Amino acid sequence: MADFKCNEPLVIARGGFSGLFPESSSFANQIALSTSLSNVVLFCNLQLTKDSVGICQTDIRLDNSTNVAVVFPKSQKTYTINGENVRGWFALDYTSDQIFNNVTLTQNIYSRPSLFDGTLPLSSVDDAIGVKPPGFWLNVQYDAFYTANKLSVSSYIQKTTRFIGISYISSPEIGFLKKMNGIINKAKTKLIFKFLEADAVEPTTKQTFSSILKDLSSVKSFASGILVPKEYIWPLSKDQYLQTPTSVVADAHKQGLEVYAYGFANDMPGSYNYSYDPTAEYLQFVDNSEFSVDGVLTDFPPTASEAIACLAHNKNAARPSKGKILVISHHGASGVYPGSTDLAYQQSVDDGADIIDCSVQMSKDGVPFCFNSADLLAGSNAMTSFMSRSTIISEIQPTSGIFSFDLTWNEIQTLTPQLNSPLPNSGLARNPANKNKGKFLTLSDFLDFAKAKAVTGILIDIENAAYLASKKGLSITDAVTTALSNATFDKQATQQVLIQSDDTSVLSKFNNVPAYRRVLSLKEIISAVPKQTVEEIKKYADAVNIPRSSIVETNGGFTTAFTNVVDQLHAANISAYVSVLRNEYVAIAFDFFSDPVVELATYIGRIGIDGVVTDYPRTADAYLRSPCSDLNAKVTYSILPAEAGSLLGLAEPEVLPPAEAPAPPLTVADVVDPPLPQVSSPSSSSPNGSTADTGAGPVTAPPGSSGQTNAASMSLSLLGILLISMFSVGY
Repeated sequence: MADFKCNEPLVIARGGFSGLFPESSSFANQIALSTSLSNVVLFCNLQLTKDSVGICQTDIRLDNSTNVAVVFPKSQKTYTINGENVRGWFALDYTSDQIFNNVTLTQNIYSRPSLFDGTLPLSSVDDAIGVKPPGFWLNVQYDAFYTANKLSVSSYIQKTTRFIGISYISSPEIGFLKKMNGIINKAKTKLIFKFLEADAVEPTTKQTFSSILKDLSSVKSFASGILVPKEYIWPLSKDQYLQTPTSVVADAHKQGLEVYAYGFANDMPGSYNYSYDPTAEYLQFVDNSEFSVDGVLTDFPPTASEAIACLAHNKNAARPSKGKILVISHHGASGVYPGSTDLAYQQSVDDGADIIDCSVQMSKDGVPFCFNSADLLAGSNAMTSFMSRSTIISEIQPTSGIFSFDLTWNEIQTLTPQLNSPLPNSGLARNPANKNKGKFLTLSDFLDFAKAKAVTGILIDIENAAYLASKKGLSITDAVTTALSNATFDKQATQQVLIQSDDTSVLSKFNNVPAYRRVLSLKEIISAVPKQTVEEIKKYADAVNIPRSSIVETNGGFTTAFTNVVDQLHAANISAYVSVLRNEYVAIAFDFFSDPVVELATYIGRIGIDGVVTDYPRTADAYLRSPCSDLNAKVTYSILPAEAGSLLGLAEPEVLPPAEAPAPPLTVADVVDPPLPQVSSPSSSSPNGSTADTGAGPVTAPPGSSGQTNAASMSLSLLGILLISMFSVGY
């Protein structure tokens, strides 16, 4: 551990914080320095203008990351680069004055914010070094191209290094690096050989990079290190799962070469093994039993910094007991296995969940079991076998479904679980290898599992109680009470029991067991909880489970404000849980850096939430075990919570998204539900197997407070669909 801290891998910021801002812009460079480790290295991809001024841009074609095509629409040209004809707008066709005075940057990756497009000028090498980074890395990708067009990169660097120290110079061209060997001061500047794709051809030797990799001793003759694609070290299968690591790091270190890996970005998911947690990927390279790279080149330097400084070599650390935050599973570890299955629950225990949850559903023959929702289409192949049972039940949902209470438990046991993404338009599938694994559990089986695993506690979620009683003759509250009693959860204080419902009448049914904590589940998006409403909640609940958007307001993928909902609940000694946290970057606001750990730090460290409900308990557990989760701890790096509206505050007023109508406050009428109806005999069956109402009029389940539907919540749902499709959402 001590050796690691003394020789921590470098965080190298490609174009500054290019995951959030246009590459190498002043914002990207400055914010990379302010949010990363103190020794962060700023990485500049060098391009030369017609008058031999160096600018920082990765792509040799400026039209991919600037508005140059709009400014100079008739200046498109074709050049031969490494044997291929490339058409576009190139820096060498313009003077530095033409570029700096007319051309502005744009974001060239569509999943990233376009808010700053057209407002920031390109940065020269002098500009980038002018922000005084602890280290500066110059990558020369196209020396042969510039030489062929009568521009000398080596002369430019000679001129520059007389005044400015460059820590690293890298290139995929061996001839250039050999030439630089006689120019640079090796005591101040390291030469790094950059490997491209394995089958690409190195211009000087005409060998493929895979061939050169087999002879690292030759690389040692002209470089002190190598910069390789991350797949050179941890290759992936065609299905995007990790394979056995190569010996590249060990082989290079044996030759005395440093090893740097590139290709890291929070919004470019790697292996499914990482469960969309970008810190897990960094740890794979710096915290394993076999090796560590010497640095990582990333578009998101704060995430690499937190992985190295806060999470590495911390797997066995204990979580602090003071002010303990509950990690609550959401249908188990439902980001890894199909929700509500035995494997999802086992994974949640393995991943450090304090509370494992069971959303109780009822079968037609009265068996309570755990499933994501009353609609079996949500996590199984019910449509394949029971399409004829499909029906619309407006009291439960507006769309058709195949409902648990229309199938017997024996029928339900024939279903195959399905791991589905809650973000279907994002294109981000969840762990395909586990798509149909696991089996569903009865409530009794779940309780036995929880006792055997000695988890901190359980959360039992109950919905649709009024409908089940009035329409199906099923008492879900009695079924839960009996199961808990049979498992003796009502007679012990070792494990916490949380009873959750969106119906206050359900919570009242469990008032007679003091050991149970009652949790009111809010589905509506709200902006405040007035004192009178808080006082009413306190009659029924000890805690409230709140949607993220009721705590952190967002607009267009950016945070705009923090509400006072949590503080208002805390003032009455009511705990507040937030749900549902997900690792997929499209579910995370830009202000959280597309990083689930920063989102956790904000909810826990800034807002003071008491529990997080998550599809990925491992990420929350890793953060809470980190010393950086204590904002008062004396550590070398802090995972700072986001400040609402900070990114929008950097943008020009004319490009800000239009303001949205505020969500309504939570009222007493929204909270209090009518008493549960008496359990009646089931209605007669309709031909398709569902039940149909009989008599003079429909027997409608009493409207619950959680059924509040208003223009605000509906518009948010539509906005959510739109934002997911634009890869900028989760709220």
